[in-house]
Amino acid sequence: MSRKTYAQAGVSLTAAEAVVERLRNAVESTGTKGFGAFAGLYPLDERTFLAASMDSIGTKPIVARPRGALRNCGADMAAHCINDVITTGARPLLLLDYVASAKLDVEQIAELVEGAAEVCRIAGVALVGGETGEMPDVYRDGELDFAAACVGMVERSELIDGTRVEAGDAVLGFPSAGVHANGFTLVRRVLEEEDYDEPDLLAPTRLYLEDAQALRGRANVRALAHVTGGGILGNLSRVLPKGCEASIDWDAWERPAVFDWLARHVDEAELRNVFNLGIGFCAVVPADQAAGELVIGEIR
Repeated sequence: MSRKTYAQAGVSLTAAEAVVERLRNAVESTGTKGFGAFAGLYPLDERTFLAASMDSIGTKPIVARPRGALRNCGADMAAHCINDVITTGARPLLLLDYVASAKLDVEQIAELVEGAAEVCRIAGVALVGGETGEMPDVYRDGELDFAAACVGMVERSELIDGTRVEAGDAVLGFPSAGVHANGFTLVRRVLEEEDYDEPDLLAPTRLYLEDAQALRGRANVRALAHVTGGGILGNLSRVLPKGCEASIDWDAWERPAVFDWLARHVDEAELRNVFNLGIGFCAVVPADQAAGELVIGEIR
């Protein structure tokens, strides 16, 4: 049995990183701040930033739809974008969505939007509208794409951007519900060899708004990272200052069973590079403020 990789499945994380760097100058020339981080920042006035993020659900619906879990994908999309925005310390305000397919299916669209709306209600975020597109020459028959954008607001004095991170700080981890919404192109290749039907495969992305707010009430939070494509280290690197890197204790938590299943087909290094492995959100705080938290590493 051959070992699976994300690149062999058709997705290159290296190419994605190259695209970001290629576009950096053009994007930053428009006056934005934070390009390449989880959310871009726009100075609304001298005291306030708008924080915004946009993402797509990727290929998870290909697995979720025949298993009756399409609503989870809608929840994924809202939670994913909100989680990105709160990494800046912002309060999420509103969400816009976009769904497109070769032929619009009202029931499928309703499931997606209802799933997103449920998360928005929990987060106190207004789902203010969106767009639906029917493009038979672009999308495969029976498939669909779902994307969303979230906008929030943060005072400059409350901004979290990683610049205060220091060597010796502790990295805290918040558990994931399973795979969440990244890496499904590779998951689908593994499913071709061995089925898996436990809840942690398609469980919706956890919303970390309440966790982040509670942590800020008891610790000096210096950086926040949403663990999406690129794994724990790849996403932490997006919020750490130059000269700092995270050292992770990979045995500090128990992984959900879905990752044991994936490990039968995917090498450990690839698992760490692609999946959250049970940690969906990270925070960096001073080491002396980490008591009682799940410490998964340190800054060097």
